[in-house]
Amino acid sequence: MVQMTFTPPLPVFLRLIPAQSFRLCLPTPRHIQDPASQRLTWNKPPKSVLVIKKIRDAGLLQPFKELCTFLTEVKSMIVYVERKVLEDPAIAGDDAFRTTMNKFCTFRDDLDDISNYVDFIICLGGDGTLLYASSLFQESVPPVMAFHLGSLGFLTPFNFDTYQSQLNQVIEGNVSIVLRSRLRVRVQKDSREKRAKVEENGVILTNGDGEGMHKAAQYQVLNEVVVDRGPSSYLSNVDLFLDGHLITTVQGDGVIVSTPTGSTAYAVAAGASMIHPNVPAIMITPICPHSLSFRPIVVPAGVELKVMLSSEARNTAWVSFDGRKRQEICHGDSITITTSCFPVPSICFRDPVTDWFESLAQCLHWNVRKKQHHLTSEEEEF
Repeated sequence: MVQMTFTPPLPVFLRLIPAQSFRLCLPTPRHIQDPASQRLTWNKPPKSVLVIKKIRDAGLLQPFKELCTFLTEVKSMIVYVERKVLEDPAIAGDDAFRTTMNKFCTFRDDLDDISNYVDFIICLGGDGTLLYASSLFQESVPPVMAFHLGSLGFLTPFNFDTYQSQLNQVIEGNVSIVLRSRLRVRVQKDSREKRAKVEENGVILTNGDGEGMHKAAQYQVLNEVVVDRGPSSYLSNVDLFLDGHLITTVQGDGVIVSTPTGSTAYAVAAGASMIHPNVPAIMITPICPHSLSFRPIVVPAGVELKVMLSSEARNTAWVSFDGRKRQEICHGDSITITTSCFPVPSICFRDPVTDWFESLAQCLHWNVRKKQHHLTSEEEEF
């Protein structure tokens, strides 16, 4: 395994990434860093690649087969593919593709850890495919090259028509890269078996001695954590803490805690500003707050946020992570959110700034308006 190194100064969460088979070349820190100066280079040529394809999408079958054949036959690379992708009858039943398929290394996302075997990742699909790739790696993430074969494509800058030349450039190295910060989320729940039980005479009995009263789950989130009211008709009522201090109580449909990458997803639909992924920050955006003064805010990347159900809440809340793993939050449960030490290195088509503004223009039609015409000399007189 080849070591990845950073040149300070960078936010702490960017300096703690463990070894991977690539490194980033950053300029000497004599001035404010230009995001376009972040480059990906290889200490030695990459040998293995994970190909992620959107499941059961007939439109991706031909690009998937083309790409995998090129990687195995032309580039002689070790290709990792999820087992459920190859269970698609359109792939499993293709005899012409069987020779290539037999060379694959397969894995199951719920059983196998391939984080130490993959040099970089190729995504075929839309933005959801990149989010799924992020979820497969709970620690260090290999560089991701995302091809736009989905619907929106805000996070997928590469066009598949010229995939061979683009892949050759990535394999040779010295390409621009953007480090997309993630959120480390810890959900701590009161164990239902350990909760206090009330007998008919009103005496409270505790089942257990207080040890092991809670169970926790941890997630790495690339876009956002959403806490909402779920199926209830009541307002959600959750307390929001920052570094241990209560800063506000959210009364409305819910709250979104997002990364800069997630600022152009659900958060922007809820009225938040769009933030470039190189900005170290966490965004807090209310969803339909029952208040005229509750505006979205941006806090530093280094803070710790905690979300808990308010004691006055009339109903439970629900939480999801990048739209997945949706679960109920009850009284006594807590959601702790910090910036992760493990960002997603996303390979750029040109550079982080140009790619971002092109995505704003092409995908969201940012500031599209019919231009005002100039005044003629006759009109100026009036």
